[in-house]
Amino acid sequence: MNNVKYDVNDMPKPGLLVGLSFQHLFAMFGATVLVPILVGIDPAIALFSSGLGTLAHLTVTKYKIPAYMGSSFAYIAAMQTLMKTDGIAAVAQGAMAGGFVYLLVALIVKYAGKDWIDKVLPPIVVGPIIMVIGLNLAANAVNDATTLNKSYSIYALLISMVTLFAVILFNMYGKKIIGVIPILLGLIVGYIFSAVLGLLTGHSFINFSEVAVAHWIQVPNFDIPFVDYSFKLYPSAILTMAPIAFVTMTEHFGHVMVLNSLTERDYFKDPGLDRTLTGDGLAQIIAGFFGAPPVTSYGENIGVMALSKVYSVYVIAGAAVIAVLMSFIGKLSALLHSIPTPVLGGLSIALFGVIAASGLKILVEHKIDFDNKKNLLIASVILVSGIGGLMIDLGGLQITGVASSTILGILLYQILPDPKKGSKD
Repeated sequence: MNNVKYDVNDMPKPGLLVGLSFQHLFAMFGATVLVPILVGIDPAIALFSSGLGTLAHLTVTKYKIPAYMGSSFAYIAAMQTLMKTDGIAAVAQGAMAGGFVYLLVALIVKYAGKDWIDKVLPPIVVGPIIMVIGLNLAANAVNDATTLNKSYSIYALLISMVTLFAVILFNMYGKKIIGVIPILLGLIVGYIFSAVLGLLTGHSFINFSEVAVAHWIQVPNFDIPFVDYSFKLYPSAILTMAPIAFVTMTEHFGHVMVLNSLTERDYFKDPGLDRTLTGDGLAQIIAGFFGAPPVTSYGENIGVMALSKVYSVYVIAGAAVIAVLMSFIGKLSALLHSIPTPVLGGLSIALFGVIAASGLKILVEHKIDFDNKKNLLIASVILVSGIGGLMIDLGGLQITGVASSTILGILLYQILPDPKKGSKD
C-alpha cells in the first residue's frame, strides 16, 4: 500500500498511540454527543457506550477491522417520539431490537454465504455510494463552519478556514509525528485561534463556564432500563426502531467498502460479513442496555484514517478506552464540550471530502466506462438521490439519503441491460 504509516496490525509507540487515539476521539465526539443531546439523554452515557461498543466490535471481528462505533443519527426521530411517550425504557428496547436484527441477518449471511456481495455491490454501485456517504454530510460541515449562535458569522468562517488549512498544511508538509496527527493538531490550532480571536474582538467563542464547575471525577447518569425499572414490554417501540436497522445496515456495508478500499483488504471475506454485522449488532445491544442511543460505524473516523494513513486497530481500541475513561472525567468532558462549532466544521470539511474522494478513487481504479449508458445512469441516480436526501416513506419507516440511494443503485444494476457488450461495469 502506498504511503501507509501504520497498517491494521501495526502498533505505534505508547506516546504516539495516545495522540492518534485522541485524534479519533475528537473526530467522533461532536456527532456522538449531539445525538443524546437532541434526544434528551446524558451525553456521557453515549460516550461510554460508544467506547464499550467499539471494543465489542473489535473483539467480534478478531481485531481485523479498524471501525469506531458512534451514536446513530438514523434513530433520532423515533427516539424523540418514544422519549415523549414511553421514556428511556422504550428507547432501550427499540435499540436492542435493532441490534438483534443485525444478529439475525448475520446468521443468515453465515449460512447462506457471501458470494452474492460482488453481484449486488459492484464497483459502479460502490463508488458512488461511498461518494454519497461523504457528500451527504457536506451541508452539515459547511453549516458548522459558518455558523455561530444559529446565524451566519464571518468569525465562524475565519475560525473554520484556519482550522481547515492547518489540517491541510500539517498533512502535506508535516514530518514524522507531525504528519501522522494532522487532525488533532488542526483542532488544537483552531481552538487556540478561537481563544485569541475572542480576546482581540471582544467576542466569546469558547465557553469555559462548564469546565470551571465540572467535577474531576463524575459518574455518568446511567439509566439502565432493565435494572432501574420493573420490566415492561414495549411492542410499539420495537416495531418502530427495529426496522431502522436495515437502514443503518446499508450504511454499514458502505463503510466496510470504504475500509476495504483504504486498507486493500476484503473484510466481507475475512473476518467475514457475518462477523462485521454481529459486531455492529452487539455494540447496539450494549448501547441499549445502558440507556444510550443505538450506535453504528462512523464515517468521521474513516475520514481520519484516509487522511492520516493510519489504519491501526490499536489506535481505534485506544480511542475506545479513552472514550470510556473520559465519560467519568467531568473536567475533560466539559473541555471537549467547549470546542467551538466552527472548529469542528473546519475538520469536517476535510474529513467528509476525503471519504467522497475515496469513492471516486474506486471508479478510477476499476476503470469504469461512463460511455456505457448503464454505468452513467446508475452513478447519476445514486449521486442525486443520495446527496439530495431522497426519502422513501413506508408508513412510518423512513428510508433516506445513503440507504435510499443504495437501494436504487442495486436495483438499477440488476434491472438495466448492458447496452455495450464487453463494457466495463
